[in-house]
Amino acid sequence: MAEDRRPPASLWDSPLVSSRLLEVEAWTALHARGKTRLAEPLRALLLRLSILEMEEPVLARAIEPFAVPVRALDAIHLASAEYLRRIGEDVSIATYDARMRATAQKMEFEIVPLD
Repeated sequence: MAEDRRPPASLWDSPLVSSRLLEVEAWTALHARGKTRLAEPLRALLLRLSILEMEEPVLARAIEPFAVPVRALDAIHLASAEYLRRIGEDVSIATYDARMRATAQKMEFEIVPLD
């Protein structure tokens, strides 16, 4: 909601997965900004995602160091992506955050080009 940029339309054509954390982040941002009129579009967007629960293997990885210092929430997202890759899923990272992008690149994730 704070971004003026939008991902390319093609992003929405691929399977999208995120940690349950995204749901919490999105709702708290919506409430903090008083954007309750966006509640239904947010619900619709979240229904398009596959949600990965924050299970023990993900959380255990999140507390380990990363190649670049990351914030706690980013650690959970990156640990979720790493877990999916470890079980054989093809994972790309979509982010506007420079620190998250740098860490994902060092972890050898494909980065989705965003405008």
